[in-house]
Amino acid sequence: MAHIREMQTKSGKVFYEISVSRGRGKSKLYKRWYPTEGWSKRTIQSKLNKVARDFEKEVENGQAVSRAETKQKELEALQELAKIQTLKQYGEMVFMPFKTPKVSENTRCSFQRCLDKRIYPALGSLKMPEITSADINAFLLSIQKEGKSHATVIKHYTILKLLFKMAYMDDSIPRNPMDKVERPTPRKDELIKTEIKSYTADEVMYILDCLENESLKWQLYLRLLIDTGIRRGECCGLQWKNVDYKNCTITIENTLYYTPQKGVYLDTPKNGKKRTIDVDPEIMELLRKHQISQASQMISNFVFTQDDSIEPMNPQSPTKFMKRFADKYNIEHLHPHKLRHSFASIAITNGADVASVSEKLGHSDKAVTLRMYTHADAESMKRASQIFRDALKRKEA
Repeated sequence: MAHIREMQTKSGKVFYEISVSRGRGKSKLYKRWYPTEGWSKRTIQSKLNKVARDFEKEVENGQAVSRAETKQKELEALQELAKIQTLKQYGEMVFMPFKTPKVSENTRCSFQRCLDKRIYPALGSLKMPEITSADINAFLLSIQKEGKSHATVIKHYTILKLLFKMAYMDDSIPRNPMDKVERPTPRKDELIKTEIKSYTADEVMYILDCLENESLKWQLYLRLLIDTGIRRGECCGLQWKNVDYKNCTITIENTLYYTPQKGVYLDTPKNGKKRTIDVDPEIMELLRKHQISQASQMISNFVFTQDDSIEPMNPQSPTKFMKRFADKYNIEHLHPHKLRHSFASIAITNGADVASVSEKLGHSDKAVTLRMYTHADAESMKRASQIFRDALKRKEA
């Protein structure tokens, strides 16, 4: 049973010391409780009794421990960390527990998948201080030899870079082997494949013509991607409250993600900022028709829902539809992100300023827009040459 004693600080402030015995061989546990000034004796007694009862339960359940026991647990944890020798042990006990609360669920899931599928089987059993730059280079090269994409290689490189940097900063290793590992470059055959990463204006027009044969929902979904350059998950996460018919705009403030562990869930956009973007009036009319059609069956907060459900559409569904759509109309490599590339490339090569395109895409840095999305086709290169020649002629005149 809790024992309560009224006491005072050196300055004369009243507090109550609550002590609970834990039986033979264990020290008592103590807790201080300070009443709020102005409370009546009756209120103080009532609150004090509740605090004492709660503290007693914490002691009984083992939730409350002494300072000495807390220090002992911390010491044991440090000793446990000191036992970490292999990369897998460090990844499981230090790296991922530290990263998990700091990254999105989607990123966490991606990190864990890379670690479990390739990094641990290849390097997990090696002792951290003994892993060399050669070991890491050989591992990255093995992924390239498997024929995996450059993006996959870079993802593994990035995870290893973060892991070894953390190990070096917390003195788990005396040197960082990643300091001597260069960022991998694409294979030669990949450089050729990635030259064309967006559609031309004519190809986009063909896609729009084919869409007229599809359902209203999919017409609307793909036309939004084409017209705005928004991401697949941003389109799936669009809600009716984000639609402004009067000003012909939509506001992107959520992204829909899917992971096997968490299922479908809403998160903030990739750069953490919401943005409002203009939409073609024709597409706004499609939005209005879709809303009327949806409301006749159910009332949902989301623009795009699962069949016969108010729940949002799985963000993987558009990719599956686009695969069937592409096969049906003989469209090469159709996927959501390629439409995003196309929006930026066509806009920039036809005179749109990079800052505006970057803002609409939701990039935090204009350099990302330039590096990833500008695509010079034959027509735009010819136009650039003519602009140069005209400038010289004007100068000569």
